[in-house]
Amino acid sequence: RNGRPMIAGIDFGGTKISAVLTDGNGRVLERGSAPAPASEGGDAMVSVAVSLVQRFSERPTAVGVGAAGVVDHVSGTIVAASSTFAGWTGYPLGERLSAALEVPVHVENDVQAALAGEHAWGAVRGASDVLAIMLGTGVGGGLILDGKLRHGPHAAAGEIGHTPGYSSLVCSCGQIGHLETMAAGRFIAKRYSALTGASVADAETVESLARSGDQAALSVFKDAGTALSQAILVAAGLIDITDVVIGGGVANAWDLFWPSLSAGLSTAPPVSGATVRVVKAELGSDAVALGAAALAGAAA
Repeated sequence: RNGRPMIAGIDFGGTKISAVLTDGNGRVLERGSAPAPASEGGDAMVSVAVSLVQRFSERPTAVGVGAAGVVDHVSGTIVAASSTFAGWTGYPLGERLSAALEVPVHVENDVQAALAGEHAWGAVRGASDVLAIMLGTGVGGGLILDGKLRHGPHAAAGEIGHTPGYSSLVCSCGQIGHLETMAAGRFIAKRYSALTGASVADAETVESLARSGDQAALSVFKDAGTALSQAILVAAGLIDITDVVIGGGVANAWDLFWPSLSAGLSTAPPVSGATVRVVKAELGSDAVALGAAALAGAAA
């Protein structure tokens, strides 16, 4: 493999742990995944990750991690996490993984890692000022300013999903009206149910209803696009971002929310008059692991 340093990237999710071995240029050489024992604590999670990396045919020189929750990227400790993860809050993930694998480990929040992946090798490659919006079960966010990830003093920079003023619904965090209540998968399903009285399981169901011409489903995605455009305009006005990358499972419904998102941006463009480029993420399910590897490679 031409003597290139091999770097592994690991994506710690609530249901699955995924790992990739890369050549430092974003090329995935090997990959593996296993169910995440999230209810069994940090050591169980690390044990699964270590076994995935040890199965690779070559030993990596560094390992990057993208982990759910608020992460102290300097110490590699999980600062806060959802109840899905037992014993995750306060867990020294970087330290434990580094000791087990005997290589340097860089730990990042999963959304920040996905943004780093798209910036290194994906849809916003090389852009200087980027907002990432990840539309999954919730809405995550991240920022690159002047070409570097912006973490903020409380590791919460870019958390656009938890900015208020979009609805009167209670967000998953317990506060009212956050962007998440308009654009997250679980709320797309909830809002469709509220409009129609029909019980739907998830955003994918609403997506297929919209594609079959269901007006309520179409309106839910239209409203999500409008809300996203408002969030992007606020970010553009505040920090002069040039690019926005949108990823996550809900981004598969791009054609359903893009018309209203695009219309919202053109109706009230940033005061600078500069066009904000909005693109769909390219790296798919590898984004977190690839971005974590990119960050570990840069730190090594």
